[in-house]
Amino acid sequence: MSTMILGRDGQVGHALVDALAPLGPLQTLSRADYDLADPDQRESLAQRIAQDRPALIVNAAAYTAVDRAESEPGLAHQINAEAVSVIAQAAQRVGARLIHYSTDYVFDGSGTRPWRESDPTAPQSVYGHSKRAGEEAFLASGCRGAIFRTSWVHSIQGNNFVKTMLRLAQERDRLSVVADQIGAPTSARLIANVTLHAVRALRAGVMSGGLYHLSAAGETSWHGLAVYAIERARAAGAPIKVAAGQIQAITTEDYPTAAKRPKNSRLDCRRLCDALGVDLPDWQVDVDQTVNGILVAR
Repeated sequence: MSTMILGRDGQVGHALVDALAPLGPLQTLSRADYDLADPDQRESLAQRIAQDRPALIVNAAAYTAVDRAESEPGLAHQINAEAVSVIAQAAQRVGARLIHYSTDYVFDGSGTRPWRESDPTAPQSVYGHSKRAGEEAFLASGCRGAIFRTSWVHSIQGNNFVKTMLRLAQERDRLSVVADQIGAPTSARLIANVTLHAVRALRAGVMSGGLYHLSAAGETSWHGLAVYAIERARAAGAPIKVAAGQIQAITTEDYPTAAKRPKNSRLDCRRLCDALGVDLPDWQVDVDQTVNGILVAR
């Protein structure tokens, strides 16, 4: 049985290529193969799914430029919603399972309790609206599979907060980082590894399809993540310029952005953990691996 991975060149897609190898033959596709913003290429992808009839499709392709989405709402919707609709319908027609990834941005970010899958959604940004529309398209298609909402993704590949902080810490004497947005940094590697376990559980019938939350255990702020990652890099001998006491904690209002960020990005992952019979690792474990990988790659 073959597996088709979409979004091969992204953080999660890159990790999936290694993690899903035990499932058998893989087709890995990127934007160079199919531009999901193009209706004709979306249709070409649907035709390929109909022809190749993969047993599993894993969609890691997404528009993730959160601030730029505010000025490109059409493009964000095409990739995060319209393309998902086409892929989900194509999967349903050939009987393939579909795994898709969403985000904590589908919630309004209020309160302090971790969000459950059953909580009402209320996106506060174009990006969040486009991802919620993608979830709705998946569920409306009737295809088999699962949606994993995740948060604060980081990895050795691509652009992400951890990489940015390590770079800035080697260039600047002082940093200012938002401290009132709370969530769980989650590595692409963890997402990919859990996806493998989930696919096996779905096939075995011990896990039902639908919505699941997937993030590392524990919580921190962007400021807490920056301090932790930078100090880990300093301890490993990286040429860190910023002093330990010069990473200033600021508020969301001190750092205005085009898109509104949720202050509460906590995700309750009990449904997933119960389904798989696992405990997810603390976020520090993920970050340690990413920091070490970034330093080795340099």
